[in-house]
Amino acid sequence: MLLESERRENTLIVRLKGEWRIDNLAQIESALAGVPAGVERYIVDFTGIETIDLSGAWLLHRWVRSMGDRLEIAGAPPAHFDFIDDVLQLEPKERVPPPEARLSLREALAWLGRNTLEWFRQTRDAIGFFGRVTVNGLRAFRSLKHLRVPSIARHVYETGIQAIPIVSLIAFLISVIVAYLGAQQLRQFGAEIFTVDLVTVAVLREMSPLLTAIIVAGRSGSAFAAEIGVMRLNDEIDALQSMGVNHFEVLVTPRLAGLLIALPLLTVIADAMGLAGGALLSSVLLDISLDQFLPRMKDALAPTTFWAGIVKTPVFALIIALVGTYRGLQVRESSRELGRLTTVAVVQSIFLVIFADAVFAVVFVELDF
Repeated sequence: MLLESERRENTLIVRLKGEWRIDNLAQIESALAGVPAGVERYIVDFTGIETIDLSGAWLLHRWVRSMGDRLEIAGAPPAHFDFIDDVLQLEPKERVPPPEARLSLREALAWLGRNTLEWFRQTRDAIGFFGRVTVNGLRAFRSLKHLRVPSIARHVYETGIQAIPIVSLIAFLISVIVAYLGAQQLRQFGAEIFTVDLVTVAVLREMSPLLTAIIVAGRSGSAFAAEIGVMRLNDEIDALQSMGVNHFEVLVTPRLAGLLIALPLLTVIADAMGLAGGALLSSVLLDISLDQFLPRMKDALAPTTFWAGIVKTPVFALIIALVGTYRGLQVRESSRELGRLTTVAVVQSIFLVIFADAVFAVVFVELDF
């Protein structure tokens, strides 16, 4: 029993008692609904309430407010009522749709100025980062004590040797796809033998270097940004600086040197696996045996075919390592920023690698390389 009522002429006295808690909300609603309506005056006595929580107070407060001017209170109401009143005052009585935002000329110029300044700041920081990397790299190669060979070896292992399975598999499958599609088109003209030329030139000049760089950008570029970003969040870089250690020499130069070594070697492995995939599909689909494939591949090779692919890889490695480490050093404030900048590092690395490959293609055509 949560309440009892007593009627005296045009007045109803309601005495509340018991526990008004979330455990018996159904009984509370039923008790309040059972209070007789149509009375001119209500007297509510709160003194008999044993315990009350916010859920019970909310239902009781709503019922009390529905009485309006007919209500008279006996005893102090629960302290929860003050909190509920404060909450209800914060709620807008009517939601008015906000006016349409109109961009004035002054706001447009301010937006343009802010973005221009931000672009200049980012450009300045990037140039400064590249300058410090160049200075530290030259100093490391002038003096072997600044060249951290164990760290470089570790990064060669992580970015190169551990990436061999996925790079080999992707190169093999892509060459099979290129050979299959090329064979389907060339068969219409009775020129299936030129599938060997297509696979050889496409794999060595474009597919292997580009795909290997994209895989490494997604795998190692993100790792560079995440590792250095976590060190930044944990104040490990600040600790290195406080000990007088050049963090560029410890964190950036070894990763850059390791990737410069690993990426060309991975590209050579991707070349071999790509040619193996083309040879396998030619044997299965076109009945071109390995004894026929190898001489035809040799005839399709120009003196610059292999080197046109290999010469790109140091540039790709430089782009991936610089973008990954630069974005990692930019991490501040929170782990959310770490995730955002890691994603930015991968996207920018892949974009710049493809852009550099397009520049190489134009230059090679102009040089007849």
